[in-house]
Amino acid sequence: MRFISLLILFLSGTFTSMAQDKKQNENAIPNTVDSLYREDQFYIGLSFNLVTSQPDSFSQNGFSGGLHAGFIRDMPINKRRNVAIGVGLGIATNTYNSNLFIGETTTGESVFSILEAGANVDRNTFSTNLIEMPIQLRWRTSTPTDYSFWRIYTGVKLSYIYHYKAKFKSDSDSVTQTDIPELNRFRYAATLTLGNGSFNAFVQYDLQTLFNKDALIDTQRVNLQPIKFGIEFYIL
Repeated sequence: MRFISLLILFLSGTFTSMAQDKKQNENAIPNTVDSLYREDQFYIGLSFNLVTSQPDSFSQNGFSGGLHAGFIRDMPINKRRNVAIGVGLGIATNTYNSNLFIGETTTGESVFSILEAGANVDRNTFSTNLIEMPIQLRWRTSTPTDYSFWRIYTGVKLSYIYHYKAKFKSDSDSVTQTDIPELNRFRYAATLTLGNGSFNAFVQYDLQTLFNKDALIDTQRVNLQPIKFGIEFYIL
């Protein structure tokens, strides 16, 4: 009899607990999955800057680097939403350390020359600040609930150099040049980014030279066509 009483008490407690759990589940906020998700992202990148199409005797020295950051709006174009078009807006800064001297004559005309080897130079840099608009075709393995995924983004980047400066400094002289009409200020480049999660590798190849055909060392064109290698971080 005592056993039956204990069994009834146990079953009563079990059914009461089940009823309470069912009531809590009914009142709980349901988990929802956003089937129309987008990968809108903030991005920041660090790069090592090289140049091709350079004149004779040109060489880079020290570290030439870049930093860029911005935001990209994601617009999926298929039902699975793993293919999209991305359009963004950002800013960038680049520095090129080399033996290319940029100055001007007394009449205001630009002067380009190669510094002699062994010259006592403290600093010789050319830096640019840009507004950028990346346009990407984006493929990824993401899902509405998976935020760590593989990605391949390729496209073009349109930009405009809104500020630039050539800086030369030695023991005996200092030159700062901020008016270079031969500079191609409107820029366009091909880009490729691939990686997983927040950490990604990228390459950017400018499709035009930094300086136009009027930039000459004697009769040789200066050109300089940048190519950037680096890492890029995406933050949702």
